[in-house]
Amino acid sequence: MSENKLIPAVQIYSGEKFTTERGVRAIKDGIKSSNQPNNTLAKPDWLRIKIKAGASHKKVADIVSEHKLATVCEEAKCPNLSECWSAGTATIMLMGDVCTRACRFCSVNTGNPKGLLDADEPDRTARSVQLMNLKYLVLTSVNRDDLEDGGAGHYAACVRRVKEVNPDTAVEALTPDFEGVLSDVEAVIDSGIEVFAQNVETVKRLTHPVRDPRASYEQTINVLAHAKQYKPELITKTSLMLGLGETDQEILDTMDDLRAANVDVLTLGQYLQPTVNHLPVKRYVTPAEFENYRQLGLEKGFLEVVSGVFVRSSYRAEQVLQKNNVGL
Repeated sequence: MSENKLIPAVQIYSGEKFTTERGVRAIKDGIKSSNQPNNTLAKPDWLRIKIKAGASHKKVADIVSEHKLATVCEEAKCPNLSECWSAGTATIMLMGDVCTRACRFCSVNTGNPKGLLDADEPDRTARSVQLMNLKYLVLTSVNRDDLEDGGAGHYAACVRRVKEVNPDTAVEALTPDFEGVLSDVEAVIDSGIEVFAQNVETVKRLTHPVRDPRASYEQTINVLAHAKQYKPELITKTSLMLGLGETDQEILDTMDDLRAANVDVLTLGQYLQPTVNHLPVKRYVTPAEFENYRQLGLEKGFLEVVSGVFVRSSYRAEQVLQKNNVGL
């Protein structure tokens, strides 16, 4: 009788090509391996985070696993994962875990899904939100340039199903840019969201090389401006990472551009290099600097500026309109 032998799992390293469980060829963590030198900046004391875990954390983890959900919490290596999951919240990432773009700050896998979509995702997402008993949901997604509408129709279907099953849940859509096609932006807005978010990510000068060549500073701001014009009561939101080499004046200029587009909410957080293949950190912004940027943004007319070292675009998103820097 032959013995059953365990086949060892193949270790996939960051920057290597691999095949996902769904058969999509991708690059692990989004950026190919390179000989880029490691970031040599010493991390300051304020870049320490307490890991939380407990029953709520396990409940969210179990729901994510059982319903085969992708979360930006995991895919983007968010430093707040333990806090948010322990509080019973997660940011769900639609349309898979392989992005057609390769931004040099982002650790989501890169590849070409070739039109692959999960028809059951709207229902699974809605049931998961129901099980988590969420009153506020952030839905985001990978870029899907392989789809004719960038995935806008599927995104909207997920929102509508969430609303059908959870009519009291507010939904924030943190969307890709849909290549600037405004009709696709409108399709998502018409699905019933309360907040429309799209991240400008960095200042104009640094957009390339920070973002994929198919993304642009002007395109994102145009999309945000159109969203507000199309549905004025909609709250619009965007995010900037700091520490990539931007100057104070460039931050203020970006704030002015966003206010000119009537963006309501701005979040500011510290860029952290996810792997050695990604862009290095150029500086660590102090907590006092983050507070100063927040005050400057409020003076420029934003409804709220959520600003802090560990802030990410969806961090404590349900608390944004309390106007207290989400309790930081």
